[in-house]
Amino acid sequence: MTLADLHIKQMLKSWILPLSMLCGIIFHEYIDKLSVITPYLIFLMLTITYTKLELQDLRITSFQWSLLAIQLIGGFAAYGLIYYFNPEVAAGAFICFFMPTATAAPVITGMLGGNITKIATYSLLCNITVALTAPSLLSMIRGGEIDFMNSFSQICKEVIPLLLLPLATAIALKYLMPKAHRFISGHQSSSFWIWAVSLFIVMGQAVSFMVKQPSSEFLQMSWLALAALIVCCLQFFIGRKLGWHYGDPVSGAQGLGQKNTILGLWMSLTYLNPIISVAPASYIVWQNAINSWQLYRKNKHSSSH
Repeated sequence: MTLADLHIKQMLKSWILPLSMLCGIIFHEYIDKLSVITPYLIFLMLTITYTKLELQDLRITSFQWSLLAIQLIGGFAAYGLIYYFNPEVAAGAFICFFMPTATAAPVITGMLGGNITKIATYSLLCNITVALTAPSLLSMIRGGEIDFMNSFSQICKEVIPLLLLPLATAIALKYLMPKAHRFISGHQSSSFWIWAVSLFIVMGQAVSFMVKQPSSEFLQMSWLALAALIVCCLQFFIGRKLGWHYGDPVSGAQGLGQKNTILGLWMSLTYLNPIISVAPASYIVWQNAINSWQLYRKNKHSSSH
């Protein structure tokens, strides 16, 4: 590959994520049919990322417990502060804190140079905690009882396959097909291009969802979107600050800031007022804008050295 080819590839890598977001916004009306492939793209990305993982290093430490405490305390604090201003916005802010870490968080963490093992461990801990606590906490917000087993099983159905299947696949490849494992492990950059396609679909879904909301709720939707933006920025900021303390600001920021927004949407639509789902839908836009900006800076910095 010539120097000119490398330069073109680097330029494309720097701009592909903003372009994916923009195209998702522009063509949001046509994306519904593509949404079915999103879980498979996440599975592929995680399998590629997990080939770099050493299973014996998956240990829960004070780093993971600290992130979890901030996530839960932050949710209650946001809800309490906003409740008397607007109960629905308060619930939206709570959901944006309470949503578990995205299953794809280890992928972005790896791209940004963070510790994949730390974030994979936290993703498992966080998602299991949300599955166990969601019924009681959401029933408190809604003001009525929620069937624990039904809620627990539905959340597990949404989360567990994408958490454990890629990990199991990576482990199986390591012991059963070591050459394939080494090949995949040596091509981590392919996750970036799969992420670009995923971003195009997810952004289109988020915009399509918000456009379909009744225009009479525009003001309420605006408050929910603003709350989601503030909570998103706050979690990335606090996570990065905590990460510095543990020597890994990237893992801290992604662990706290990058959320499983699809699960947040489902919880809002199923157990709360449907309009509240605008908050996690907006969070999709904000977190992917931040991730794209971070990856753009990382690629730009890499190309200049």
